[in-house]
Amino acid sequence: MNDAAPDGAPGAGDTPTATDAARGRSRGLLVGLILIAVVVYLADLATKTLAVHHLDPSDPVEVIGDFATLHLVRNSGAAFSMATGYTWILTIIALIVVVVIIRFSRRLGSTGWTIGLGLVLGGALGNLTDRFFREPGPLRGHVVDFISVGSWPVFNVADSAVVCGAVLLVVLTLLGYDYDGSRSGWAARRAGAGDEEGESDA
Repeated sequence: MNDAAPDGAPGAGDTPTATDAARGRSRGLLVGLILIAVVVYLADLATKTLAVHHLDPSDPVEVIGDFATLHLVRNSGAAFSMATGYTWILTIIALIVVVVIIRFSRRLGSTGWTIGLGLVLGGALGNLTDRFFREPGPLRGHVVDFISVGSWPVFNVADSAVVCGAVLLVVLTLLGYDYDGSRSGWAARRAGAGDEEGESDA
């Protein structure tokens, strides 16, 4: 007697498994990370292009009086003009960060980590583009900064994304939400108490 499943009917090998679901979720999170990074990168590139073409470094544009202005500067340092003069070292560090994020992205199991890493990746790529393609040359290019708020050093969209993403990742780590979706500490206790909402994951 032939026990094979008829054409069109799911066989035993077609039954979805927990592993299949996990892989599907991981692929979805990877796509989400890429989309976030692309949006951040394009926003950073567009705003820098507009700043270079329309802002005069010697004539800041007031947005909210003297508190918030658009002030074009060329930054050879890290975010918020830190570590000025170490451009090539910062470029190498940024490249390492990008490689590490790409390496870990395949094992993502957390929505929160996906958002955080996407922000950091997009911001890092945005400033790396300046390092490679702006004057005075590859690995030494100066980053375009143009947002000035209060007493903060002038920054750009990429800087904001990197800082926001890093803060989110630190908070998730402190709460016990790991990048692969596992939980420890406070997050594990909260899950054990049955306070999770549906199937959502941080």
